[in-house]
Amino acid sequence: MSYAATYLDEVAEIAGSVSREDMERMATGIAAVRERGGRLFIVGVGGGAGHASHAVNDFRKIAHIESYTPSDNVSELTARVNDEGWETSYSAWLRTSRIGARDALLVFSVGGGSREHNVSMNLVQAMELATEVGAPIYAIVGKADGHAAQVADVAIVVECDAARRTPHVESFQAILWHLVVSHPAVEAQPGKWEELEGVGTAAAGTDAR
Repeated sequence: MSYAATYLDEVAEIAGSVSREDMERMATGIAAVRERGGRLFIVGVGGGAGHASHAVNDFRKIAHIESYTPSDNVSELTARVNDEGWETSYSAWLRTSRIGARDALLVFSVGGGSREHNVSMNLVQAMELATEVGAPIYAIVGKADGHAAQVADVAIVVECDAARRTPHVESFQAILWHLVVSHPAVEAQPGKWEELEGVGTAAAGTDAR
């Protein structure tokens, strides 16, 4: 079997294994953030940081949820890393943003962070702060034994071949946050092309807010 066939067959298998119930819980939980006037803070590193920036746009524009990510402000992020260290860079930003129980944290990470292995400690400390203040945590990750999967209110673990964990997990992070943004409980306005074609949840007049 060709590599392309193997990879795409795995994509289909992963899609079939994602918990539909947990995705519904994630969507309704994030919709509730908007209803209570909270904010959605989105964190990731590497590819996850890129996802966070894209997702902030989608949640703000399409879902009308006030959303932010610390990695969008390169000046503040690099100042914090330079002056105080990488491990506290996200948690310090969240403290300045006054994260609280009305808000929520959405985590994109392949491994989910680990104190034991000293991996993605800025994500770990961000999650610890969210837990401390009572903000719910949602995560899309690739390992069930990582910190995110252990502490999140809803954690989607993308089960896949370890040889291709990073590409599959990072791909499904985008697939699944787009699922949430377009969910009837979350979508407040359609995307541009859906609007032009008169389709989509909000375009059809079924906004569930």
